[in-house]
Amino acid sequence: MRPEWQLASPDPKAVQHLINTLKCHPAIAAILVNRSILSETAALSFLSPSIRGIRMPFELKDMDKATDRILFAMEKKEKILIFGDYDADGITATVILYEFLQGIGADVGFYIPHRMEEGYGLKPQHISSMAAPGQIKLIITVDCGSDSHEAVCLAKGLGIDVIITDHHAITSEVPPAEAVVNPKRHDCPSGLDHLAGVGVVFYVMMALRKRLRDKGHFETIDEPNLMQYTDLVALGTVADIVPMIHENRAFTRAGLDIMGSGNRTGLKVLMDLSRVDCNHVNTDDIAFKLAPRLNAAGRMGHALSSVNLLIEKEAETASDMVEILEEYNTQRKTLEDKTCLDIQIALKSNPDLLKNKSLVLFHRHWHEGVLGIAASRMARKLFRPVILITTRDGMGKGSARSVDDFDLHEGLSRCKEMLHGFGGHAMAAGLTISPDKIPCFASKFEQVVMDMTGPNEFNRKIPIDFDLSFSLITEKLLVELENMMPFGKESPEPLFLSKGIKVVQSYVMGQNHRKMVLKQYGDISNRAFSAIQFNVEPKAAGTDYFDHMLFRLRYNRWNGKKTIQILVEET
Repeated sequence: MRPEWQLASPDPKAVQHLINTLKCHPAIAAILVNRSILSETAALSFLSPSIRGIRMPFELKDMDKATDRILFAMEKKEKILIFGDYDADGITATVILYEFLQGIGADVGFYIPHRMEEGYGLKPQHISSMAAPGQIKLIITVDCGSDSHEAVCLAKGLGIDVIITDHHAITSEVPPAEAVVNPKRHDCPSGLDHLAGVGVVFYVMMALRKRLRDKGHFETIDEPNLMQYTDLVALGTVADIVPMIHENRAFTRAGLDIMGSGNRTGLKVLMDLSRVDCNHVNTDDIAFKLAPRLNAAGRMGHALSSVNLLIEKEAETASDMVEILEEYNTQRKTLEDKTCLDIQIALKSNPDLLKNKSLVLFHRHWHEGVLGIAASRMARKLFRPVILITTRDGMGKGSARSVDDFDLHEGLSRCKEMLHGFGGHAMAAGLTISPDKIPCFASKFEQVVMDMTGPNEFNRKIPIDFDLSFSLITEKLLVELENMMPFGKESPEPLFLSKGIKVVQSYVMGQNHRKMVLKQYGDISNRAFSAIQFNVEPKAAGTDYFDHMLFRLRYNRWNGKKTIQILVEET
């Protein structure tokens, strides 16, 4: 089914008001109104996000308890263990908290569980086999822990305190930890539930620095500049696909600038290998180049490789580490493609599966590390919730991905009696299940999806920001579009519509990418723009005219020059 194109129709008076007050391009004014940004003040705040404008850390529930306990550990010279997660959010959160605590004099180490061997989150075995023998007195979880009731109870019995910092949805009462800093707590008044795990950790660091400053701690040592950590806050925030709003915009805008400075050796080496232009780092660079490589370690091997890279100070050592990540990423791509091919074969042999509003598939040979990205690909392609489960180790381990119209976490909670466990967000989740229960679970989940959605909710819709004629494509527009960055969830890159497009020149680049020169019929200026269209079907590669075209606008930077380029999305 072809997607439905939905051209926005912003209030003309509101658009004209922003044109007058901001002196901006008409398309920019329309885009702002489309995003419910109607005043000059709101527009300036959106266009110039600043860390100075973010909410204060002690608005988070239990932040006072968390900082009290960490300060006590420092005073008593207790051993602190940071317990992280194996994805890019957990990796970056682990690194910044470790470096910060180490810098202010804490006795601190870190631990990242192995995805396949240990699974997600703090478990009782981590307490009994690692924390207790290691004389750890305080564990701080990052990007996990909100469902670790057994582990927290065991730790308390052994005299080990636990501070949970997390951002995942909480399915029951919070664990009896010393502090649970999670903006998704029902009793947390902060309004910061859009933060990634690394964002929550940054808030903990802000609070600790404030408390230490008040105690005079920095009279003898340098006060840490938290801006130096925003590179990894931006990386983790973008990688975890949390809403690009409010504080997340401020963190990411600041962090992209810091990333470009190249001060973090391991990250700089990774950026160089990934062909990221340090002078113009954007969220696409993180989402499609950096995060996949960092995540590949946790998917194919151990995420410790990525943590060590981000901490590494020596360029030569970092280069060796990056080569390992590149090997992992190559393996990941191969297994991901194989999994998606298996899914396509299954759908071809059983087309009735596509009559459902959800897709649940399992395979005994699938690799657990690539299920999430394969599910994400299929959810985007089929526009419905997708759950992929591997049974290769005797227990079903699955990853689920959703679309905007369906709250995956709520859906799984309605099937929880069939699951050993689950956790995650509205858009992404993980689960464990007995293999013999998978068919019944698939049926129950399909019924839940039907109950939670209407008949038209999974019809793919493409929101279009502005009907833009080629005569309105100017340098002013491109400059102002770049000033709208960072783009992401709930703050998408603007999408434009143009009509009557003539293909003046065209050739296929690689296997299925089409480079073109385009003009618009009726454009008095007769301007031509270079364009590129990715993943073009062979039969469409010879088209010389587009009646309607959806596209984005970017600068193409090459050899110190920049030119306006059209990125064709749909025709």
